[in-house]
Formats: sequence, structure tokens, C-alpha cells
Amino acid sequence: MRARSIITGIFLFSSLILSQAQTPDSLVRRETIAQARYLKSIFKTDEAIEILSALVKPGAFDIEVLSELADCHFQSGDYESAAGTYFMLSSAAPRNILYKIRLMQIYTRLKDWPNSIQAGKAVLQLDSIPAVLSSIGDSFRQMEKPDSALWYYRKSLAKNPMNATVLSKAVNVLIVAEDYDGAIAITEAFLAEDPDNTMIAPLKGLAFYRKGDYDAAVTVFQRQEDIGNDSYPIHFYLGHSYWHTKTHYRAEKELLTAWKADSSDVNLAIAIASVKSELGWQFEKDVKPWLDKAWEMVQPDASVMYRLHQQYGLGYYRQQNSWDKAIEHYKEAYRYNPKYIQALSTIGYCYEIKKDYKQALEWYEKYLKVARPGSPGYNFTVKSVEYVKSELFMEEKSR
Repeated sequence: MRARSIITGIFLFSSLILSQAQTPDSLVRRETIAQARYLKSIFKTDEAIEILSALVKPGAFDIEVLSELADCHFQSGDYESAAGTYFMLSSAAPRNILYKIRLMQIYTRLKDWPNSIQAGKAVLQLDSIPAVLSSIGDSFRQMEKPDSALWYYRKSLAKNPMNATVLSKAVNVLIVAEDYDGAIAITEAFLAEDPDNTMIAPLKGLAFYRKGDYDAAVTVFQRQEDIGNDSYPIHFYLGHSYWHTKTHYRAEKELLTAWKADSSDVNLAIAIASVKSELGWQFEKDVKPWLDKAWEMVQPDASVMYRLHQQYGLGYYRQQNSWDKAIEHYKEAYRYNPKYIQALSTIGYCYEIKKDYKQALEWYEKYLKVARPGSPGYNFTVKSVEYVKSELFMEEKSR
């Protein structure tokens, strides 16, 4: 009986305390917070903010209300207000990881990279979360500090080595830094578990391509194509890799497939023209149309204009009956790229074939002034000058 009386007493005391706690103000507060959470869940954040703001009292610090208010500001995209509120909350509850993560996310969306990094480091003091490590790496990358970015990506991968997104960021940093061996090495463990991954394997192939190991690049990209990866980069780099390995027919096929996927790259059009030219296709019918496509797309970029004129010139030169057009384009190629001194001797040769020996001599001599003595091109041009001078001498005698 006594035990039952004690339990009954405790129950009555608890009920009394509960009834005292449930004051009209506290009930209104709880109902308002519940209503705000519902409004937030159906994306009526402006209404939720309005009713929550009514609960904020001067001099009071209601963490639950402020937390809901901060989340509403965050959800509505008012990051300035959200940042201020989360900063107060984080100061009041320094062990709360969520508040610090929200601050990091807000600064990231505001593109305030230094503060995003600072907020992320504050999280790491409490818990080394892989996603936070990666986010700090992203901020350093945006600040063009690749070494720091890579350090944090590696830390993130040490905790979650099979995260393809983070690994792809690390590989890209290494490729941009031209550390191709490092880029290849960092993919090995991942690809040992998932050899046909369509995000990481192509990056390894790209590292091989940039390194100049075109056979290895072909192996990677061809495997991706075989398993059904029909994306533009696969065909683009597979085509270029085949081109570098002199497998021109395969190169042509892959580059044309890439063009069907994306016809906006002027360099791809020039590459297709170049491959077709090397395959011996007719210039006017098969090569020139691709150069014309590139011409229509080209921006006033000297390097692109040089390549275009070079290919036009080469096409007309190989026709062996359009010397004037070849001369015109080689002159333009040289104008856009003065380092392309081979154009000078080629122009001279075109004039020689036309039997315009005076012009031929002029261009040959221009070439000899800038060419390296003893080089094959220099020696050939010296002999050409001798021949042209002899022809000019014979012309003078015949007058």
C-alpha cells in the first residue's frame, strides 16, 4: 500500500508541475513553432518567418525559435539573414555541429570562400566529416590555391576512398598542374575496385592523353566506348588518341561521332579536316567543307586563325593546281603566327612552281634569314635559291 501511495504521490506532483509549465504563453509558443514547421515543410517560408518573428522578444534568446527562423531564412535563400542568425546560435551553442555546417554552406553559396573555409575548419574541430573536408577543398580551389585544395581532398578520400566525386576533383587538380603521373596514381586504388567507373576511368585516360601516352589512352577510352559510354569526351579523346597513333580511319570515325554529339568546337572541325587530309580525301569535296565550318565558327583568335589558314594552304598546296590560293592562305598563316617560318619556304616553292622566280627568290631569302643554318629546311632552300637564280639568269639572257 505504501509503495502505491508513493507512486500516486509522484504522479500527482508531476501532473502539478506539468500543469504549471503549460502556461498560456508556452502553449501559444509550442503551437506557433509547430505551425511554422508545417509551413516550412510545404515551402511557405515567408509565412513561417512572419509567425516565428512574433515570438522573438527583446532581451530574450530562444534557441529553438531562432533555430527554426534561421532554417527558414536558409530555405528561402535569404543567406545574409540566415548567416547572422546561425552565427548567434553557433556562439550560444559552440558544440552544435549543425549550426557551423549551415554557416559553411551559407558562405559557400555567397561565394565567400575565406569565411566558408573558416566555418569548415570550426566543424573539423568537433568532427572530421569527409564532406566538410571536401567542401573546404572546393573553397581553396575557387581561390586558386590548388595545393591546399588537394590536401583537403586527400584527407577526405582517406576517410572515404570510394567517393568518386571527390576523387574526380583531386584528379582534375593534378591534371591542371600537369602532374599526370600523380593523377594516374591517385585513381589506381579506386579503379581496382570499380575498373569501369564512367567518371574516374575517363579522367585516367585524359591523364594518359595529356602525358602523351596515346596507346594507354586508347585502351582506356576504347573500353569506355565498349561498355556503352557514348559521351562527347570519350569520342573526342579516343579520336585524337587514334590520330596520334596514326590510326587515321578510327580517328575519323570517332571525331565524326563526337561532332554529332557537339558541333560547337572549332578545334574539332579543324581536327576532322586534318585527319581527312592525312587520309588523302579530296580537298574540295571532303576537307574544305570542314575548314569552312571552322571558318564560320571561328573567333578572332590568332592561334585558331593560324591553324585554319595553315590547313587551307595545305589543302590547296596538295591539289597542285591552286597555287595562288595556297600562297594566300600560307601568307595569312604566317601573319597570324610569325613563328611558322616554314610558310615562307612553302610560299617560295609555290611561286617557283608558278615560274614566278623573282617572287620565289624573295620568299626563299626571307626564310633563310630566320631559319636555322644546317637544318633540312635550310639546306633545301639553299638549293632552291641556286635553282631559282639560275632560272632568273636564263630569263635575263633570253631578253
